[in-house]
Amino acid sequence: MRSEWWKSAVIYQIYPKSFQDSNGDGIGDLQGIRQRLPYLQNLGVDALWLSPVYQSPQIDNGYDISDYYQIDPMFGTSEDMNALIADTHARGMKIIMDFVANHTSDQYSWFQESRKSLDNPYSDFYIWRDPRPDGSAPNNWGSSFGGSAWTYEPARQQYYLHYYAKEQPDLNWENPRVRDAIYEVMKYWKSRGVDGWRLDVITSISKDWCFPDNPRPLTKENQHNGPRMHEFIHDLNQHVLTLYDMMSVGEAPASNAADAPLLVDPTREELDMVFTFQHMHIDRKPGDLNGRWALQKPDFIELKRIMADWQIQLSGRGWNALYFENHDRARVISRWGNDSKYRYECATAFATILHGMQGTPYVYQGEEIGMTNPQFALADYEDVEMIGNYHQFVEQQKTISSADFLAAVHKVGRDNARTPMQWDGSHNAGFSDATPWFKLNPNYTVLNVARDANAEKSVAHYYQQLIRLRHDESILRDGSFELLLPQDKALFAYKRHDDEKTWLVLANLSEKWQNLQGLLADADYRVILSNYQRETIGQQVAPYESFILELS
Repeated sequence: MRSEWWKSAVIYQIYPKSFQDSNGDGIGDLQGIRQRLPYLQNLGVDALWLSPVYQSPQIDNGYDISDYYQIDPMFGTSEDMNALIADTHARGMKIIMDFVANHTSDQYSWFQESRKSLDNPYSDFYIWRDPRPDGSAPNNWGSSFGGSAWTYEPARQQYYLHYYAKEQPDLNWENPRVRDAIYEVMKYWKSRGVDGWRLDVITSISKDWCFPDNPRPLTKENQHNGPRMHEFIHDLNQHVLTLYDMMSVGEAPASNAADAPLLVDPTREELDMVFTFQHMHIDRKPGDLNGRWALQKPDFIELKRIMADWQIQLSGRGWNALYFENHDRARVISRWGNDSKYRYECATAFATILHGMQGTPYVYQGEEIGMTNPQFALADYEDVEMIGNYHQFVEQQKTISSADFLAAVHKVGRDNARTPMQWDGSHNAGFSDATPWFKLNPNYTVLNVARDANAEKSVAHYYQQLIRLRHDESILRDGSFELLLPQDKALFAYKRHDDEKTWLVLANLSEKWQNLQGLLADADYRVILSNYQRETIGQQVAPYESFILELS
């Protein structure tokens, strides 16, 4: 019988490069994480998800792996990793590694051999196609990082496929030797003590080998959920996940609530959870040529519909992964809320909504103190996706102005989440004695872990209370879900029910007072948690007010 520890857990994501530098080179590292384990234990989280720490040229900040078996020297040594795993376990927490099975770095030895010829042992480890008669790419597929998903290799006189940067060639999962090589890597890390996996874009590992053109050039419509996706994921489950009792959460860009059970229903033996992108697109103009950079006001009615749909569709048929922030997502309070006047209220309101649902909540570093997006100049950003998309949409296609693109970057750019962790108000925010690898958010002198801990309105203290509720109250794990006020543009409200009690979870996601529309009329209740620290709730709620009530 597999352990399901993750159903009662809260998981904390660490972006190692930006978490804590221990050796004064300006880059976060494994020893730095070890130094901060007491903080993480005190917060109450159950597991640490580490973004990739494998050897890498860092074209995509470690998601371009050049050796699955080696720790990158910038993060430390193999011994440092052993010590981190041991120390984390000693404090009652688990370690989840980030694994990139869709692609590697072009510096990986496999690809260096594969690119040499059509008849070497690694020639079909990657996806190669002949040019069209005119010498152009095999089809019009686009890369998520801008431009074509194909790059020409003169030595083979063929193109190779890369869904991301040209330095990230996609692996050929049709080749059983590739699958076996991946499984051996995962078994190796299990032997080192790793407890689970976050599987990067795992639903992209199967390709449509007919390679049909997309309806629009340089887009990605035919590049998700390929025909053998479920077969490959089930195979991975049988060879590694179930066999070695390892937790899994897969990044599934094109998943929706209706088809998610095919990935997470335990009877199918694929994944434990998936990260959907659906709810993170509520501020994106549908179908716009400029993709994620074409923004609109967040549609909270749509947010409620999507999140409720996932709660209902997966009830009894799978398990939800709950998140608003990660290394690819901007700070939610800057993106969808008010990160200045109502920063505490806004941060705790979004947290209340997320942690009150059924599923496993994921906390991204800094989210627990309400870190915000910086407002950098375009030249200060480093993200390969942003740079590639700027070239495609602003310079080449001219479908968006530089000013509008920068405004979108300030809202949704991935680098917003990658500024160094703000530990205190000292030099470089307590992150490093040296100049950090990436600019600090200038507000670190007033927004940091030390200051938040002593604040009357402490975001982290509120998170600690939420995490305790997740551990202590079975209704949050096992209770049913009922969405309330589905058409209200500001109030996100739902009930959780079990055999013994009913809880009401509510947040006002606006800067205006809102009428509760009779939700509590003549109701007896007990306040479980309130971000305004109220003992009684009136018929109106304040800006970004949130609470959890037990109804009698």
